[in-house]
Amino acid sequence: MMTAASIVPKRRLQWSLDLLVAFILCSSAAQAAEVALPSLPTDLAAYRVGQSYSGLLIADPTTREMEWDDVANPGMLWVERAQALWEQRDGQAGKACGDCHHAPASLRGAATGYPQVAADGKTLHTLEDRINQCRQQQMQAAPWPYDSDALVAMTTLVKGQSRGLPMAVRIDGPAARWFRRGEQVYQRRIGLMRLSCHDCHVTLEGASLRAEQLSQGQSNGFPTYRLKWQDLGSLQRRFRECNSNIKAEPLPYGDPDYQALELYLAWRGNGLPIETPAVRK
Repeated sequence: MMTAASIVPKRRLQWSLDLLVAFILCSSAAQAAEVALPSLPTDLAAYRVGQSYSGLLIADPTTREMEWDDVANPGMLWVERAQALWEQRDGQAGKACGDCHHAPASLRGAATGYPQVAADGKTLHTLEDRINQCRQQQMQAAPWPYDSDALVAMTTLVKGQSRGLPMAVRIDGPAARWFRRGEQVYQRRIGLMRLSCHDCHVTLEGASLRAEQLSQGQSNGFPTYRLKWQDLGSLQRRFRECNSNIKAEPLPYGDPDYQALELYLAWRGNGLPIETPAVRK
């Protein structure tokens, strides 16, 4: 028989559990507020510009909701890591990103034009390259390895400041030769399957590949959290995965062909909103 004395401890246990859940929820909300990025539009029409559209349009509703909700978006964990790195002094100069740029929000709009030709007029820089250039020149610190957790996190923090702004890369002037090279890479059939980017993302756009529907392969959401990876990854990581899928030899990170391909893809998506960190299958 249950007595009043036995009910009290159970109630206390339930109250304790309720308080614990409330604390976790409040902590999560507080962390989300600390790492908040500009919000994304929830009107799907914003993700189509002319004939170009974001892969978000063909994502299932659960994936879209996950991307739009900063508490649920797993990519925000990398943003949180990057905010700690932002204030961390490094290198012989003993500087942090925040010493020069103050708050990350000061870089809103900066990512919309990448990749772009460097000041030397010859080198094409991705956003990752630009971050590493700052580390080397301003901080006198070692560059982060490509697709390392630190570089992916910082790229996500910086690019995420431009969430909702349209991609706007330039392909004229010194960028023209890089654009032409990127177009050639996009059209080139490679690997044992003799497939090109164009074959999958233009000719076969909308077709099913295993459990996945082929999109236009837009790059406006990278770095992207892929549910398949259970990880956040760079665009060049996706290139390497695509190469492996068609039985082609992946190129090294930072290869000029990959750099040029990034520019070509960014141009294809000009006008689409930056979604970083996007969420995809």
